[in-house]
Amino acid sequence: MIRRRPSSERGHADHGWLLARHSFSFADYHDPGEMGWGCLRVLNEDRIQPGRGFGMHGHRDMEVVTYLLAGSLEHRDSLGNGGVIGPGEVQRMSAGRGILHSEFNPSLRDETHLLQIWIEPARRGTPASYEQKALSPAARRGRLMPVATPDGAEGSLSIGQDAHIHAALLAPGERLATPLDPGRLAYVHVVSGALSLNGVALEGGDGAKVAEEGLLEFAAAESSEILLFDLPPARV
Repeated sequence: MIRRRPSSERGHADHGWLLARHSFSFADYHDPGEMGWGCLRVLNEDRIQPGRGFGMHGHRDMEVVTYLLAGSLEHRDSLGNGGVIGPGEVQRMSAGRGILHSEFNPSLRDETHLLQIWIEPARRGTPASYEQKALSPAARRGRLMPVATPDGAEGSLSIGQDAHIHAALLAPGERLATPLDPGRLAYVHVVSGALSLNGVALEGGDGAKVAEEGLLEFAAAESSEILLFDLPPARV
């Protein structure tokens, strides 16, 4: 089963300083049919205006992954972590039993473009923590490179859930295939480009919920960037 989520059907919010697209219900956007997919709860595409951002606020019991597409993002948190990440870098914040943080666009000229991802953890009440990594474009070309995994495989971020986030950059005409273990779910987000997934056409901003597919086959119609979420079976 592959269920396409067209980009045009995503939730939309325009706050002036922030333009957001929501793949799943978030904040004032609520769709009872789009409450997440398995433990993947939030996938927002945000564009933050220069010099603006999210002031200090709190989270609990959530794995928050930020995937930066363009511009820069400055992070500060109540654990004392701070720094700026740029394009091709990712950060992970395990909110655990509680953390305060702020995220700002430090540039006075350039927009920040990012994906914000929330994954429900396997355990609640764990210590909060933070890490950030740089992703090599070469390591993503023509292959699924681990971005976040339970054990930090291949230098990926470590998250407290049996979920795996992979990223790939595909050239026009390039094909890529990967198995999906029985019972597991998958979600595909097309960052940019156009491709097919098991024959289903997807374009930039589109998503696809996947279940009961033993093999995922991608075929790029043009230069494309994708994120693949390999998720544990949904809890009943």
